[in-house]
Formats: sequence, C-alpha cells, structure tokens
Amino acid sequence: MGPGGGGFSAYFCPMAVEIKNKKASFEFFLTEEFTAGLQLVGSEIKSIRAGKASITEAYCRFQNGEFFVFNAYIQEYANAGYAGHESRRPRKLLLNKVELKKLEKRLKDVGVTVVPTLLFIAPSGYAKLRIAIAKGKKLHDKRETLKNKDVARDLDRRLD
Repeated sequence: MGPGGGGFSAYFCPMAVEIKNKKASFEFFLTEEFTAGLQLVGSEIKSIRAGKASITEAYCRFQNGEFFVFNAYIQEYANAGYAGHESRRPRKLLLNKVELKKLEKRLKDVGVTVVPTLLFIAPSGYAKLRIAIAKGKKLHDKRETLKNKDVARDLDRRLD
C-alpha cells in the first residue's frame, strides 16, 4: 500500500506493455525512427494494455493527406459489449506537421516504406507506435544479418 495507509498507491507502476515487430529489422534496413500517437477507441486501448495486439504484418501510408497504420491487429476486448472494434481497421497516426512532411518526402523514393517497430504504452498512459523509414533487404543481406547474429551469440557464450 502507498503512503497514508490505504487505497491507490501513488507509486503504482503497471507492467510495461511493449509489442515488438521483430521481423522488421530482419526484412528491412531501418533508417530514421519516429514516435507517433494512435487514435484509438476505448476497447482497443484496453486490449493493448492486456498485450493482445500484433504489428508484425502492419505497414503505414498516407491516405487523403493523413497518415495511417494498416493491418495492425488488436484483438477485440472481451468486455466491450456492443461498442467493440474491428481488429484490423486502419488507425490514424498522430504526428506533427514537420514529421508528416518529412515522411511524405522520404516515401516518394522508390523502394522506401514505413513500418511499425514497437507498440508501447507511454508513461503518460497513451498508446504510442514507434515507426521507422525502411528499405527492403535482399536475400544476401538477410543471410549476412543471420551470420552476424550467430557470431555475436558465439562470442557471448565464450565470454561467459
């Protein structure tokens, strides 16, 4: 219990929610990262806080001058009642104008996309999505990534 004896503790810190897209760094060269807010409904934020979401197959793009994340999966909340949500609906990303202009300019290049890398709950309590400007890797680049990971793992084992 917190100071004062009862009720809600001012020091209460819920378990941090971090939903990662591990495939992103394997499939793409990630260059520049941004942190964006998400426009969600109540049942979606409750599902995210419960860890019932996936951003593995998600991607981001502009639609009618606004920036959205598509194909991000947020499971329906069991206690939502009639006011539930679609699990894979497009969700608006909240960025400032400077960041939006920068993203729009970078997306005009061939082979460049924006992928979500991390979905988390910020200390403020809001859901945030870390996105990165990405360029696809070729097969030999993926093999090189795996090789470097194996070498690092072997070094760690030898040092222990």
